[in-house]
Amino acid sequence: MDFLFESIDPSWVEYWDAMINDWFFVGALIFLALEFVRYRMKGRLNWDIIGDTITNYITLAMFIGINFLVLGGLYYVFVYGSQDFALFEIDTNLATIAICIIVADLLYYWEHRCMHRFNFAWATHSVHHSSPHFNISVAYRFGPMDGLWPMFGTVIMVLLGFHPIVVAFAEIMVQLYQTALHTETIKKLPRPVELIFNTPSHHRVHHGSNPEYLDTNYGGIFIVWDRMFGTFAEEKAPVVYGLVKPINSNNPLIAFFHGIYRVAENVITAKGWRNKLGYFFGPPEFEPDKVAQDRSSH
Repeated sequence: MDFLFESIDPSWVEYWDAMINDWFFVGALIFLALEFVRYRMKGRLNWDIIGDTITNYITLAMFIGINFLVLGGLYYVFVYGSQDFALFEIDTNLATIAICIIVADLLYYWEHRCMHRFNFAWATHSVHHSSPHFNISVAYRFGPMDGLWPMFGTVIMVLLGFHPIVVAFAEIMVQLYQTALHTETIKKLPRPVELIFNTPSHHRVHHGSNPEYLDTNYGGIFIVWDRMFGTFAEEKAPVVYGLVKPINSNNPLIAFFHGIYRVAENVITAKGWRNKLGYFFGPPEFEPDKVAQDRSSH
């Protein structure tokens, strides 16, 4: 077992990070083609699914553009700058890489949960949930600021002492695992797998707008976090994908900006500071305080 603790050059991790990420994207496109065949065989292939898929990849392109132009510099400054304040100096080896992936997954759970419970974060994450379909292309449906919120977890891991490249690799593994869950092709897996790991069944529930499925199954790789923290729901009733208030559009600009527009409109038009703060910091189901509205109208 000594090989688990043999030091590894971070550049080696960076190489495999890029290699796995690139080939996974190719594999995802091949799998999408197979899903389209499945849609055709079931008589479900239509222009709405095709348009939705195109929109998914357009939002991906816009997301990458924003991350490159706006967030890239912030990421470099905050993440690499955090190394100077690291609590520990953690060696890079197979064991610490595995531990980093587990830590990244736990932080992802809380980050993901916060993105669902605070309107300012849901404004961008709701883009990912706005598709009324569920296939692997939906995994690439991103909002404008989806690259900002994970940065906090990244900095925490770097402050703990993990090398930034190892942290990036761990986060990519969590993201790619999640990507593979976006499918209806795979039903339920053996019970031990369903108990420990996130699965397509669990993630279908997460994308459901059914009342009993809202705000559940936030985990990335492991579903045990949801079981531990009381946010787990099992797939029972057929899942209705999309938002509680659907956007009903395949226009990529509407899909990409609808959440930010909604929050901005609510904050601007709300009467009273309590309501304005509620629409910004509150949960998506926030309702305005009628008393505050009445007071502000006098």
